Amino acid sequence: MPTTATAAPPHPPKLVLGEIFSFAFDTFCSNKVRFALTALGMVIGTASLILVVTIGMTGKQYVLNQIQAIGANMVYAEYQGGAGNTNPDLLTIDDMHAVLQQVPGIAAASPVVNLDERVPVGNGKERDVRVLGVFPQYSAVRNLVVLSGRMFDGEDEQAHNKVGVITQKLAEQLYGSTNEAVGRVLKLSGLPFTVIGTFKERVDTFGQSEVTSNAMLIPYTVSLYFTDTRDVKQLYFSATDSAMVVPVTEQVRKVIQSRHRSESVYQVDNLTELVAVADRTANALTLVLLLVATVTLLVSGIGIMNIMLATVSARIREIGIRKAMGATNREIRFQFLSEAILISLIGGFVGVIIGLALPFSVRFFTEYRIPISGLSAIVAIVVSSLVGILFGTVPATRAAKLDPVESLRYE
Repeated sequence: MPTTATAAPPHPPKLVLGEIFSFAFDTFCSNKVRFALTALGMVIGTASLILVVTIGMTGKQYVLNQIQAIGANMVYAEYQGGAGNTNPDLLTIDDMHAVLQQVPGIAAASPVVNLDERVPVGNGKERDVRVLGVFPQYSAVRNLVVLSGRMFDGEDEQAHNKVGVITQKLAEQLYGSTNEAVGRVLKLSGLPFTVIGTFKERVDTFGQSEVTSNAMLIPYTVSLYFTDTRDVKQLYFSATDSAMVVPVTEQVRKVIQSRHRSESVYQVDNLTELVAVADRTANALTLVLLLVATVTLLVSGIGIMNIMLATVSARIREIGIRKAMGATNREIRFQFLSEAILISLIGGFVGVIIGLALPFSVRFFTEYRIPISGLSAIVAIVVSSLVGILFGTVPATRAAKLDPVESLRYE
């Protein structure tokens, strides 16, 4: 007797994500103003997140550039005291030569001999000038900018040429401009010195370094005419590579200390710690700003949840009809969740575009190149998606739990 095939139980309708997102998009188009205003908060939040990262990176880059501009890979040494005021154990030019012989990884070095002179400026008047006896390499070690003329070189040093370079401010005060200063003669203790160039510090240290606004640099060999000692105020060294700065600093300290009395104290330091402090400060500021941007995103998420809850209340009858036609709780849940995600993503993408466009547009108005982080854009999109999922879950769950019979009766 032939067996009769039994009909298989009907399968529940499959969940098609494409149809759900298409339906969510249609709902979005039918309520453009409401959903656009809801997405506006997400636009502001994601744009703020990207701009905060950009501001943090820009601030860090600016501060680090300012510090590095004081002197690339610079190591400096200075006598602090400890050997008695009557017989100070000062640094000497021989200390510099010993360091150059014993410490590898040094690209350039220069002593600094500090002299204070008064120079005649006409009409019987005199002016105080800070005269620094240095090597030609001092310009590279301290990262100075030559504005006009030139820096004295090795030939001037060996020939004991009476030449010098003066600061921009001193040139403008004495001669009106930096170009007018080149070729002029200044007398130091009666000796005529020809001004062959003008310079400035790449970053203004506001008189806190040895280079003051009224400073003049002359060759070290010529500065010996004004002093009968080989003592120097400071020694400057430049490491060949930034990775060598810390080990070079320690080796310089050991060489200098070994050449002097044990009770003498010398400061041998670099800008590494200052760079690290600036880096930590910039990171802390960026973190604080990120927290502010996160609060903005959370407020935007709460706004999305409120709108979606209101949407569920306004579409109870629609939910009942869909359930009566066979829609499952899962499909209803995904429908409203997809609408929340769609709002978040649209707001997120618009916010990313604005957040990237603003710093990029600065390049058309200034020469400064603001760093742009592509990672921050990816993070912003991910965060906006998570906000949509997180704050869309409650309204979607509420919609899925509605009783179809009660929903059809809802007016």
